[in-house]
Order: sequence, then C-alpha cells, then structure tokens
Amino acid sequence: MDWFAFACAFLTAFLVTLLCTPVARRIAIALGAVDRPAKRRVNRVPIPRMGGIAVALGMACAFGLLAWGAKAGVWSSVFFSEGRQLVNYPVLGLSLVVIFLTGAVDDVRGLRPLPKLCLQVAAAVVAAASGLVIGNVVNPFAPGEVNLGWMGYVLTVVYLVAFANIINLIDGLDGLASGVSCISSLTLFVLAFNAGRYDAAGLAIVLCGATLGFLRYNFNPAGIFLGDSGSLLLGFSLGCISLLSVTRVAGLTMILLPLVLAWVPIMDTFSAIVRRRRAHVSVGQADKGHIHHRLIQEGFNQRQAVLLIYLWTFLLCAGAIVMTQVGLWPRIAIFLFLMAFSALFAVKLRLFQPVLLHHYDSEGHDELISPDDPSFAEEAHRQHMER
Repeated sequence: MDWFAFACAFLTAFLVTLLCTPVARRIAIALGAVDRPAKRRVNRVPIPRMGGIAVALGMACAFGLLAWGAKAGVWSSVFFSEGRQLVNYPVLGLSLVVIFLTGAVDDVRGLRPLPKLCLQVAAAVVAAASGLVIGNVVNPFAPGEVNLGWMGYVLTVVYLVAFANIINLIDGLDGLASGVSCISSLTLFVLAFNAGRYDAAGLAIVLCGATLGFLRYNFNPAGIFLGDSGSLLLGFSLGCISLLSVTRVAGLTMILLPLVLAWVPIMDTFSAIVRRRRAHVSVGQADKGHIHHRLIQEGFNQRQAVLLIYLWTFLLCAGAIVMTQVGLWPRIAIFLFLMAFSALFAVKLRLFQPVLLHHYDSEGHDELISPDDPSFAEEAHRQHMER
C-alpha cells in the first residue's frame, strides 16, 4: 500500500476527530451523558463522556477515504485485497459499529453488566463471522502447526471482549486510555507494515490518528471523556488489529506481542481481580486501587501519572518491536524480562492489596469500607489476624 494512502488515512482520522470532538461534547451534554464529581472519580467538575462519537466519525471518514482512493485508482487497492479470502471487511466494520453503539447506549442510559456483556459478545461474534479468527498456532519447539478448529472462534470472541474491557478499565485519568491506545496502535502499525499485513496497518494508523486528534481535548485538563462508546471501541479495535495478523497462522511472536503492548491495562485488570477476591467482594465492584489511583496516592498529579504510564507503555512497545528482530529464545527472554519488570512495579504500587473491606457495624449490618473510613485500618488488622 502506498505511503501516501497511509498518510492520508492518518490525517483524515486526526482532523475529523479533532473537528468533531466539540460537536460530540455538545451531543453528550444534550443527552445527559455527563460524569459528575463522585467519590471514585478524579474530576472535580461535570465533564461530558461521549468522546467515542468523534473517534468513530474520524475512523469512519478515514476508511471511506481509503475505499474511495482504492476504487478511483489514486493508490493501490492492496489494503482491501490483502487477505480478502479470509476477512470480509464490511462485516468486520459492522462489528465495530456494534461495539460503538453498545458503549453509546451505556453512556446515555446505563446498561446492566449482563446485557452489556452480551452485546460485547455479539460484536465479537460478528467479527469472527467476518473471518477474523485466530489461525493455526505454529509449534515453536517442533515442526508443524496446532489446528485450533472450532476453538479458534471461541478464543477469538473471548480475546476481543477482553481487549475491549481492559482499555475500558484504565480509562480513569484524563488522556490515559486514548494515549495508551495511540502509542499501542502506532506500534501495531509498524509491526503490521513490516509483516506485509497492510489491512492491519491501515486500521492501526487510522486508530492512531483518531486517538491523537481526540487527545487535544482529552488530555488534562480534559474537556470531554471517551466514555464507554470510546473506550470499548478503542480496545476492540486494538484487538482486531492484532488478530488481522494471525488470521492465517499464529506464530509465537504474534501471540506474545499483543500481550506486551497491552500489558499495562492487562496487569491492571488482573490485579483488580486478585485484589477484590482477596477482599471477598465481587470482581465487578469498583474500587480505587487501579494503577492511576495508586500513582495519585503516591503524590503524582494527573499529568505526571498519565505521562509515567505513557512512558511505561512506550518502553513495552519498544521491547515488542525488538522482539520481532531477534531469534526465538531472545524473544522469550525479552518477554519474560518485560513482564517481570512490570510485576515489580505493580508490587511497588501495591496493586494487589485490597482497598475495600467488608465491615459489620455495631448493629451487625454489613458494609463496604475504604481507606478513607476511620474503621478501615482496624478492620484490616482484624481480618489479617483471622487469616
């Protein structure tokens, strides 16, 4: 695919998102989709939360331009012909629409967890129906491939739903989710282009342009949030990009790379599950123990915390690129080093320590308490002694 086409796609996504974000802000206010200050939130004033509208419009216009340019012969049509027998791109686009609408409805009306999950699964099923399915896995230790069969479809659905939600979970500070997605999508563009997967590269550069344009209004102090309409779309798109490179055969490197690129939100999600299980509360119970909360508690302001996570993500992405340039065992060594370094950072931030505890008051009523409550330290000590 021509570099000119990639540049046009990036600039279109960037400019359309940049211009449409103020419009999205007004739409969110009109619909009442506004995040108001609360105990778990860091914003001190009401902020609209449907930035996903601008991101989606930027991506849609960029794809429209790519399709028009290929049909008119302005540039090569390799973006659409690459893997055509494997992926139906209009159907894949439909899955992105479904995940965006799921988030938009949640932003405006609020969805219960089960219906929201079902709609996410539906979007992933549509993507799998398009042909975006994890292919056979290359055996790194012996000749041949492992045929996943129908399990490939199940793993694809689980993978896409998980990716959508891990980006959604880190969307807690101004510019955090959009910035991490921008860095990750740019890295995926480099990897996909070098691998000759121009369909994946096209989607990646469009996502990079849209998130960069949105950051103009989303970076601290933010005038608008992504909302679920944006964060679910970003995570789902990142998952689709990584899968476009493995629709035929999945090598060990291509399996590990998405884990490296998204390791910050993956670790944040994993630590939240462990933290809540240790506290004997539901894994769906929101708390203030995420990476960004811990950094704020350590004394960083919003900008410093976000920039630190940007740097962390950048280093992981640089390591992912290096992994593609070395042999099998060095790849594994780099992967393990990056994971171990991140794990040590997580322990330092106390990501696995509970921040919510069950507490029975003098009348025997069960309530959840946090470190802000005077009885938290006493209850934590009591539960520790009981263990």
